[in-house]
Amino acid sequence: MMVENLVLVVHVCLAVALVGFVLIQRGKGADAGASFGGGASQTVFGSSGSGNFLTRTTAVLATGFFLTSFGLAYVAKQKASGLDDLGLDIPAVEQSASEPSNSADDLSEIPAAEGSTTEVPAE
Repeated sequence: MMVENLVLVVHVCLAVALVGFVLIQRGKGADAGASFGGGASQTVFGSSGSGNFLTRTTAVLATGFFLTSFGLAYVAKQKASGLDDLGLDIPAVEQSASEPSNSADDLSEIPAAEGSTTEVPAE
């Protein structure tokens, strides 16, 4: 249980940091206005070169986020498969093989609520 909480806390921290790093980066089209007459050295759809600190940090955070996602999925699967080992009495729902009938006889088998005077007419 403690491992799950630790992975969950790391997962949330990575998610917040990832959102923050994505929001503070500039997009490729940020200098679009300058490239159409401002004499900018970069074009809008040109190569960006090697990644800077922000892009590399974002990639590391995204990798950590995916790894913690897989870790949480694994823990959830282990918890779900371990329900039988805990001795919990969860009854299985079984259907009968007979065909359902639509007769009024089936309604007469339903118990009436206390204080109810409504009766099902017999055919």
